[in-house]
Amino acid sequence: PVTSKPAPYKWKPRTPRQKDGPAISTKLSDTSGRKNLTFNDWLVVFAYIDEHPDLPQDRVVQHFKTRKEGVLEFTQETLSRKLKDHTHPEQRIESYPGALS
Repeated sequence: PVTSKPAPYKWKPRTPRQKDGPAISTKLSDTSGRKNLTFNDWLVVFAYIDEHPDLPQDRVVQHFKTRKEGVLEFTQETLSRKLKDHTHPEQRIESYPGALS
């Protein structure tokens, strides 16, 4: 019973990344996992919605995906769920006024 082993895997050496590449203005996608918005991020979203009450939810989501101050990514479904509980953040602020300082 002679067992033959397969030939070793032939790997290709990686080319080093270019460190002096051009600057890019696009956001690189991070597929390592989801990132949750902070409490302050949701307060910014709610303030924007309060300033634009007639704006549909999908347009609100689109606005925050493309804003210059920093991208906040969330889905329309998440926004809808958070809006149902919209009074909760205000109650939290009143209960813990020093939490945002």
